[in-house]
Amino acid sequence: MKKETFSETDKPLWTPTEEAVAGSNMRAFMDHVAARYGVAMNDYADLHHWSVTARENFWSEIWDFCGVVGTKGARVLDGDTMPGAKFFPDASLNFAENLLSREGDDVALYFNNEGVNAAPVTWTQLRRDVARFAAVLRGWGIAPGDRVAAFMPNCPEALIAMLAAASIGAVFSSCSPDFGVRGVLDRFGQTEPKVLIACDGYRYAGKTLPSHEKLAEIIAGLPTLEHVAIVPFIGEGPKGLAKAEDWTKLLGAHDGAALTFTRLPFAHPLYIMFSSGTTGVPKCIVHSAGGTLLQHMKEHKLHVGLKPGEVLFYFSTCGWMMWNWLVSGLSVGATLALYDGSPFHPSGDVLFDYADEVGVNVFGTSAKFIDALKKSGAKPRETHKLDSVRLILSTGSPLVPESFDYVYADVKRDAALCSISGGTDILACFVGGSPLLPVWRGEIQARGLAMATDVWDDEGKPVRGQKGELVCTKAFPSMPIGFWNDADGAKYNAAYFDRFPGVWCHGDFAEITAHDGFIIHGRSDATLNPGGVRIGTAEIYAQVEQLTEVQEALAIGQDWEGDARVVLFVIMKAGVALDAAMEAKIRKRIREGASPRHVPAKIVAVADIPRTKSGKITELAVRDIVHGRSVKNVEALANPEALDLFKNLAALQS
Repeated sequence: MKKETFSETDKPLWTPTEEAVAGSNMRAFMDHVAARYGVAMNDYADLHHWSVTARENFWSEIWDFCGVVGTKGARVLDGDTMPGAKFFPDASLNFAENLLSREGDDVALYFNNEGVNAAPVTWTQLRRDVARFAAVLRGWGIAPGDRVAAFMPNCPEALIAMLAAASIGAVFSSCSPDFGVRGVLDRFGQTEPKVLIACDGYRYAGKTLPSHEKLAEIIAGLPTLEHVAIVPFIGEGPKGLAKAEDWTKLLGAHDGAALTFTRLPFAHPLYIMFSSGTTGVPKCIVHSAGGTLLQHMKEHKLHVGLKPGEVLFYFSTCGWMMWNWLVSGLSVGATLALYDGSPFHPSGDVLFDYADEVGVNVFGTSAKFIDALKKSGAKPRETHKLDSVRLILSTGSPLVPESFDYVYADVKRDAALCSISGGTDILACFVGGSPLLPVWRGEIQARGLAMATDVWDDEGKPVRGQKGELVCTKAFPSMPIGFWNDADGAKYNAAYFDRFPGVWCHGDFAEITAHDGFIIHGRSDATLNPGGVRIGTAEIYAQVEQLTEVQEALAIGQDWEGDARVVLFVIMKAGVALDAAMEAKIRKRIREGASPRHVPAKIVAVADIPRTKSGKITELAVRDIVHGRSVKNVEALANPEALDLFKNLAALQS
């Protein structure tokens, strides 16, 4: 098959067909709004403008259009400040009730663990198991507001535990089983859970990794724990762990339990999410049931365009907010394709094999996965059918223009490729995809509906075509309720509102394009400032990642002679040396593709780069090490040993 190539032109890489636009959920919503309110709804810009200027009507219509189960109440918005605004203050609902609105023998969940498919779970089976574990929790005395924690792979039992906790009104949080003991205790220790659901082990890269030793320390380190349910994921069970009972036996003792739901206020806490924790103990971010549900239903039904029975896949662990986003796909009647393990075991084909096997319609992954595929030379378009895939989602880090080229050349030509960006802080997206818009090379398509997303300069003025701070100027439902153990809100306010009072400042360095799309240039706190000019690290990575000789890169600013100089660390491909010729090639690529200011003063080869549990590289941790400062929470890293590679480097002393 001949490879198609794409260059940077004024033509989009992909454009939706008229039939697809006409048949989309978003077009149906627009037609409804136009008829009811007498407003023009010609394009996405019209819809977004209305959604921001008439937010009370918008969110009320989203409630009805998405079929939220519950009592809406008369008021949509109480107050309009950030923080402080309250959405649907008179409403009552239950998150789990909305995710379990379907019944019957259609498939609700698929599950694959490194190429091995489990038996599909039907909606009837899912509802049955949620009812059974909810009965276990009620029998243990769990009540609304109690905390339930999970130390689990991305498997059906993790989702069942969350839904059971939510059905009662308990507050759920989770970590993936690759977290170390300190990392788990730094998170769960703050929230003081009464119940822990944990796996006896997990599988990764073909290895079976028992969890009993870690669990013994975790259980001992959580004095508030009253009960522990052990899922026999590797077939070993509790094995004498304190307070522990076998998941299968617990559920078996409650066969026939009725599925019930406790309806609670819109702002009742649902999840406690954790920041990455690389600069200290993780922040505990509390999200509401109503805000999470409404934002996710909006994104799944309108932005993603999910319809009942479609299959949604997102490669994630239970330690990343994309797991919480993924599972909400049930709320619009979609089928979830869960996956746990390495995305490259037994080979780089495993996720695409899975997509073909279960008919994935929406394929979600990370920018790093796409880049790794590109560098491996994989061409899924030639090795897999992928007929069912209509939408490819990417997040976790900026998706560089060359990765757009790669997806359309070597993965799938006739799918929409939507880069999305938001975060754990809002459990949703500020910017993302729209089924009405074309895909432009290297750009996120649009602002999210009812998200007053903008880019401001340092003086707080909107800018176009230049880089600035990503902000949101109006309140939205998925703003956190607050931080756990932050009674006066001081930490919450400092995190988002200190920079521009009353305006959410997200901490992303961004740009609005000529197409009214967005480019994320990296985190603001990782922005480089050589000569006082702000440079996003993603701009450097976008150039370096084009070089086949470089496997991965990380850039920091090093304080030097009263200024900051750019230092680039690179992992070279096997068999490639970072010699003078290679350094010259890297610098030339950056100079020509970005600017002379982006060219690093130093380029240093390293064997590894530290990253968080969700796979994000950690510029701040490396910057601290290079400057002789300690990293406050190495337990937040998947590979903390990599930090040692950056200590006292002779190359950075001159």
